[in-house]
Amino acid sequence: MFKKILIANRGEIAVRIMATCREMGIRSVAVYSEADQRAQHVLCADEAYLIGPAPASQSYLNTSAILEVARHSGAEAIHPGYGFLSENAEFAEACEQAGIVFIGPSAAAMRLMGSKIAAKQLARQVDAPTVPGYSGENQDPQVLQQEALNIGFPLLIKASAGGGGKGMRIVQNAEEFPEQLAGARREAQAAFGDSTVFLERYLQQPRHIEIQILADAHGNTIHLGERECSIQRRHQKIIEESPSVALSPALREEMGCVAIRIAQAAQYVNAGTLEFMLDADSRFYFLEMNTRLQVEHPVTELVTGLDLVRQQLHIAAGEPLTLTQADITSRGHAIEARLYAEDPQQQFLPSTGIVSGFITPEGPGVRLDSGIVAGDEITQYYDPMIAKLIVYGEDRQAAIARLRSALEQCAIFGVTTNISLLHRISIHPAFYDGETTTSFLDQYGLLTTKDNEEHPRLPDTILMAAAISELQHEMQSQSFTPITTPASNANNHYNQYNPWQKLGPWRIAGSSRILTFMYEDRDYQVAIQPAASDPATWRISIDQAPAQDVVGISAGDKRLVLRYQGRQQTVTIQSDKANVQLALAGQYYRLYKRQSPQVDSAAHGASGSHKQKSLTAPMAGTIVKVQAQDGDIVEAHQVLVILGAMKMEHAITAPYAGKIQRIYYTEGAVVQGGAVVVEMEEEN
Repeated sequence: MFKKILIANRGEIAVRIMATCREMGIRSVAVYSEADQRAQHVLCADEAYLIGPAPASQSYLNTSAILEVARHSGAEAIHPGYGFLSENAEFAEACEQAGIVFIGPSAAAMRLMGSKIAAKQLARQVDAPTVPGYSGENQDPQVLQQEALNIGFPLLIKASAGGGGKGMRIVQNAEEFPEQLAGARREAQAAFGDSTVFLERYLQQPRHIEIQILADAHGNTIHLGERECSIQRRHQKIIEESPSVALSPALREEMGCVAIRIAQAAQYVNAGTLEFMLDADSRFYFLEMNTRLQVEHPVTELVTGLDLVRQQLHIAAGEPLTLTQADITSRGHAIEARLYAEDPQQQFLPSTGIVSGFITPEGPGVRLDSGIVAGDEITQYYDPMIAKLIVYGEDRQAAIARLRSALEQCAIFGVTTNISLLHRISIHPAFYDGETTTSFLDQYGLLTTKDNEEHPRLPDTILMAAAISELQHEMQSQSFTPITTPASNANNHYNQYNPWQKLGPWRIAGSSRILTFMYEDRDYQVAIQPAASDPATWRISIDQAPAQDVVGISAGDKRLVLRYQGRQQTVTIQSDKANVQLALAGQYYRLYKRQSPQVDSAAHGASGSHKQKSLTAPMAGTIVKVQAQDGDIVEAHQVLVILGAMKMEHAITAPYAGKIQRIYYTEGAVVQGGAVVVEMEEEN
C-alpha cells in the first residue's frame, strides 16, 4: 500500500479523501491556489504546496506544477477526486510517464469512455440500449443542424468530453438550434477544453439511474447497485438516493449486468459509474460513463457499508478485489442533498462572498461532507457547492424524515444558498411518494422563489426573534451590571443581564422600544420591552397587535429558542449593521433594519424597473463574449454580454428596446458582482 499520496483537488472531496488516508496510515499531500491558502483541504493535509494563481487553468489544471509537487514531496500516487483533472487522459498518461500511480482507470479506458460518442458506440457493441441520436465525428454546424432535424425536437445538445450539465442544452425547435449549439460549444470548451458535442433525443420525464462499479486489474468487476439522481436543475444533480423506488430486483440485476459488460469491454479498472435513463415503461438507455469517483458516492457507501475511496486505493495499489458480487448487499436507504451557494432571486446564479456562519446538523444517520467552515470564501473561480448532506435511515420514509430534520438544523449565512429549495423538496408529497423524474422541479413549480401571495406576511416567530436578538445584542454590547440578587440566581442559566440597569427608555415604566424591519418592500413594527418579572421574558407587540409574553433563550451556535402560546421554536440568527438573517424550519429570511431602501439594489437583474439604464453583473465572473457595441440599437431581450463564472454562462440582456450608451468591459475582463457592465437608454 502507498505511504504517501497527493490529492490533485480542493474542497470537500479533497477533505473526504484525506479522511480515508488518515485511517489507512497514508500521508496526504495537498495542492492549492493563491485563493485557497487557508482552505480546509490545505489545513487537513500532512503537507501542502502552492501551485499557482486562483484561476483553475493556472493551478488545479496545471499538470506540470502538480507533478512537480508529487516528485518533490515523494508522493507515490495521485488521487484526482472529481472534476478538474479527474477525467483527463493526458494527465493520467503524464502520471504514468513520471512513475507515479494515477488512482483511476488507464488513460486508454478514460479516453474511450470519456468520449460520450465512443462510449455509446462501445455500448452498442455489447448490446446495451442507447438513446437515438447523432454521435458522428462531423462537427460542421450545418451537418449538426440537419441531424437535429432528422432526430426531431425537443432534443439535447451534450458535450462529448464532460458532464455535470456543462455544455448541455435543451433545444425546443429548429430556430433556436444555432444559438444553443454555439453556447453549448463555448461552455464545453471552457469546462473541458473540447468543444465536441453530440445530439440525442430528449426523453420526456425520465428517471436518471446510475450503476456504481468496481473493477481490479485481475479481471474482476462487480457492481454496487444503483443511485437515482433524477432531481436536477440545469442538468446538475441536487438530490441523489439509493436504492431507487423505480427498480425491481430483476431490473436492478439486468442494469448491473449491462454496466459490468460495458466496463469489461472497455478494460476498465478502478471505480466508475455507468449512467442510464429510465423511461416510464421501465426501458433503460445507456448515456455515458463517469471514469472517476462520483460526487454522490456517499449514498452507496452508506447502504453497502463500503468505503469507496479505500477500495480505489487498494485497486490502484494492484490488489485484487476481496469482494464478489454475492457479497454485495444493500441495507436501508440513503439520500444526499447538495448544498450550493446560489441566489434564488437571481435565477439560482452562483453566490459569492464570505461564509460568515455555518451551523451544521447533527444526529443519528447524518453525515456532512464539506470543505468549508465559517470564515471561508466562496469565489467565482470554482464550483459553488458548499457541502453534501447525506442521511441514512432503515427505509426511505425514515431517510426523508431525517433529511428534513437535518435541513432544518442547517444554516449558512454570508452567501445565499439552495437550502430552502432542498427543504421544499424534502417535504413535498410527490418526493415522499417517489414520483421523481428529471422534470420534478419544473413539474411541481419548486423553482419559484415566492409564494402565490404577492407579499406573504412574515411569521410572527421571525419578527419576535429578530427583535429579541437586536435588543440582546444591544444590551450585551453595553457595560451592564449583572443581576446578583438571590432571586435572580435561580435564573442564572439564562445568562442574561438586567435591562433595568440600562439608562434610557428602560427606566420608564411601561415603555417599549419600537423596532422597524423591512421584508419584501413591507415595513413591520415591533414594540418590545423586557418583563420585570423574568430577565428572559419579553413583552412583544407586532404592528400594534395585542402584546404577548415571549421567552427567548440563547441556545448557542447563533440559535435562539422562543416559547410563546404553548409552543417552542428554534431560530438561527445572524445580524450586522444593515440586516438580520434568520433561518426557521428550513426557510431563510433577510430583514433589513430601519433605514432608507437600498438604492443600488434596484438596478440588479430582473428586479430593475422598465426605466433601468445600468445593467449590472449578477455575480463575479469573466466576460466571455460581447455581442453589442456602443451606439447599437438593440431589441428587448437581446443578448448583449455573456458572463462566465464557476463553469457556467449567464446572458446579460436588454430589458427593453433602446440604444447602447456604453459597454464598460471587453472579452476576457474580470468583473465583480454588482459592477455596471452596460449603460443603455430606452428607445423613444
